[in-house]
Amino acid sequence: MKEQLATFRSQLEEFARKHRNDIRKNPAFRSQFHEMCAKVGVDPLASNKGLWAELLGIGDFYYELGVQIVEICLATRPHNGGLINLQELCNLLRQKRKHDREAVSEDDCLRAISKLKVMGSGFEVITAGKKKLVRSVPTELKKDHNEILELAQAQGFVAVDEVERRLSWTLGRAIDALDTLLDEGLAMIDDGHEDGKRRYWFPCVSSISSVGADS
Repeated sequence: MKEQLATFRSQLEEFARKHRNDIRKNPAFRSQFHEMCAKVGVDPLASNKGLWAELLGIGDFYYELGVQIVEICLATRPHNGGLINLQELCNLLRQKRKHDREAVSEDDCLRAISKLKVMGSGFEVITAGKKKLVRSVPTELKKDHNEILELAQAQGFVAVDEVERRLSWTLGRAIDALDTLLDEGLAMIDDGHEDGKRRYWFPCVSSISSVGADS
């Protein structure tokens, strides 16, 4: 088995040398290459000074992505409270890198974030319904908070009575969860409606932030 793995790794190195430019420039090809590496226990991102970084330069690529992701999350934090839609983060990252040759995929973003997480930076990817959100603050979201975020995805906001009705919660439970999200800076209040209902907007699921895209 060890000899077989050694052979696979040798073949993988040869493949990397042969397709170096494709791996660096094509996100889909790069993702497939990472899958091949995982099957033989190779982590090309484990060290910037290792063979894989020397062959491909992808260690530096993901380090650079990580730095830019941190910059975007810091720039948008006043607007979204430190919770941003992964798709929106990737779009802002592409705008930031529009003059670079290497294209960036969501898979690349996730790999860069996983390296930030290993460094103990507080970055984490969480799932709310069908959306992936990137958290850059040490807030612990409980199940109630995730359910509200999932509910808000339809319109970008919720009202207290909607939370009560759709989730079958008591008034107190709904208000408590919404107040926590407000305190953490993840929600915004909108009282300007004729029906008198307060809306709680969630920038992380309504995809309206554009701060930091050009910085």
